[in-house]
Amino acid sequence: MDYILAGIQEAFVLLLSGDEEVYTAVFATLKVSSMSIFFTLVIGLPTGFLLGYTNFPGKNFVRSVVDALLALPTVVVGLWVYAFISSRGPLGNLNLLFTLPGVAIGEVVLALPIVIALSAQAIEELDLSVKDTLLTLGAAGRKLALDILWEGRYGMLMAAVTAYGRIISEVGVATMLGGNIKWRTRTITTAMAFETNKGQFAMGMALGFILLLIAFIVNGTLSFAKRMRQSR
Repeated sequence: MDYILAGIQEAFVLLLSGDEEVYTAVFATLKVSSMSIFFTLVIGLPTGFLLGYTNFPGKNFVRSVVDALLALPTVVVGLWVYAFISSRGPLGNLNLLFTLPGVAIGEVVLALPIVIALSAQAIEELDLSVKDTLLTLGAAGRKLALDILWEGRYGMLMAAVTAYGRIISEVGVATMLGGNIKWRTRTITTAMAFETNKGQFAMGMALGFILLLIAFIVNGTLSFAKRMRQSR
């Protein structure tokens, strides 16, 4: 028990002293997660909206595939993206392997099904009377789509926050594609695993506190979105 208390105490010393190694991992995490969630939302929200808003042949099959991808193992994502961006892969000339943009690609692939599935569900669960009301008010075409998108905004927010939570806590893709390179691609999760295995319990604890703080913020945002949606 003593080593746990000592580790917690030393962790706070590292945090309050602005330890460079700790905050380098934090900044790398924030950078790669920001890139990942941006491109995930740019691709995923329109795709999810179209999937939930339109009807087309094979829609149920597409939904089934997207839902199945929600359980996609991170190591499988890492393996396939590694194959594409490694020096022998089709994207090898871009030199993305063991870089933060390379990690971001893997995390986009991992988070994309979450955003597509949840945003499509948010549109599908809208009260059918909403569309009828908008039509009665003269909305049509692009305006109708934008108005329905606005009505489903809380569901979209939930999709974004859930995806970000998956990205920020991910370790398999970050390790395989980033290589856990100190000062360059080491993120909070990979640093926690590496430092703890080395016996640096305090360092792992300090990074864990920061990750918990981010998780609380993410979950708080998600809870707020749920309450706002239920109060409508």
